[in-house]
Amino acid sequence: MPLKPLLLCVAVLAPLSAVADVRWDSPHVGNPILPGYYADPSLVQHEGRFFLYATLDPWGGRTLGCWESEDFKHWEYRELNWPTKEACTSPTSKGAMVWAPSVIRAPSGRFLMYVSVGNEVWVGAADHPLGPWSDANGGKPLIPETYRPGYHMIDAEAFVDDDGSIYLHWGSGWGWVNGKCFAVKLEADGVGFVGEPVDVTPTNYFEAPHMIKHDGRYYLSYSQGVTISDTYQVHYAVGDSPLGPFTEAANSPILVTDHARNVVSPGHHTLFTYRDRHYILYHRHRVPWVEREAYRQICVDAIRFTPDGLMEKITPSHTAPALVQGRGAGRLAAAATSSSEFDPTHAASRVVDGNYATRWAAAAEATDGWLQLDLGAEQAVGRAEVRFEYAWKPVKFVLKGSLDGRRWTTIEDHREVAFTGSPFVAHVGTETRFLRVEFADGTKADEMSVWEFAAYPDRHDTPSL
Repeated sequence: MPLKPLLLCVAVLAPLSAVADVRWDSPHVGNPILPGYYADPSLVQHEGRFFLYATLDPWGGRTLGCWESEDFKHWEYRELNWPTKEACTSPTSKGAMVWAPSVIRAPSGRFLMYVSVGNEVWVGAADHPLGPWSDANGGKPLIPETYRPGYHMIDAEAFVDDDGSIYLHWGSGWGWVNGKCFAVKLEADGVGFVGEPVDVTPTNYFEAPHMIKHDGRYYLSYSQGVTISDTYQVHYAVGDSPLGPFTEAANSPILVTDHARNVVSPGHHTLFTYRDRHYILYHRHRVPWVEREAYRQICVDAIRFTPDGLMEKITPSHTAPALVQGRGAGRLAAAATSSSEFDPTHAASRVVDGNYATRWAAAAEATDGWLQLDLGAEQAVGRAEVRFEYAWKPVKFVLKGSLDGRRWTTIEDHREVAFTGSPFVAHVGTETRFLRVEFADGTKADEMSVWEFAAYPDRHDTPSL
């Protein structure tokens, strides 16, 4: 059922260096903003809604992750028809999956997507952020893998200037060294090049360029380091033209690893403005961090400019700005138990803490299993919501309710037809005390994992988790 829009309340921010924060596993924190593993975010605001596109982790999938929100707190997973690994393959493609989207609304009103597939850059177009999307370049890459031998043709990011001109910045290196940034002005259709691309590589550049304009100057921010170690970080440089030259700022880098606070390798970001405030949307590693893994999560923090035009250094937070805080308000208090637990960090209690950095996982040796909420007494429940670990992977389960914990009534049965998406939402519409997710026979241990499990009163105006 449609939910009523929530009003956003953006508080006045303290200096970034003085923002109060909490532990990464504290209840009801705002970062990460999505339940799952995503990287390389891009954001579009359209008709009062946010559309967030990202790489599926680890190391991409056969398509992209896409989420939609009306308030930046409560997100729903959406499936896109394009791009796919199968549709974006050419004679020069390599084996890399679908990575690093950049989505803009062109001056024509159409939406354009630049995306890395097979170590090449492809471009698609659509009339709406959710599509349907179609290839915009005749079924071939805009930038083939062979375009600049020795460099990595990935991470294309589009920028629309005040006069409607579109520019594209892209490029990386191989083996985590020798990064190179290329730039070019595009034709009005966002596909053809105007002239030859130029090398605009600033110091300490490796990949993931992103451009904004502020007070008449052009800010090229980018990532440097190794994303699967703890060296990934955000730098920036400033120039007088989208095509450079760019000079790295004196206070760069501005966003770096902080092991003491469990923030590892923040980077590959996008900058956006909402209600006259500036934000940085970026990925960082899940906790606990394991070197060489690529399980990253999307976070947001505020960013400010000094009077002399510098970007202030960012203290990455777990609380997140007011833009995100308050997620999950109105759900019923509940205690969670389960058939087994992987370890104390992945206990059943994690599914009621309102924190997307924490989750329940079944024991490694588990075969089949269940996850249960106890509301403490019989209550009128309007709906139940479950956010499984992977929004794009099918899950087979049945949702049941009970007044006494012994006799159970089936609410929804997905044992035959698996569910994909996030959140799973079930209409309950009755009094109950217990709610239980029972995984189908044969479900593997690593497929039994949930970020959040919540019940809401029998009201239609309660926001979803």
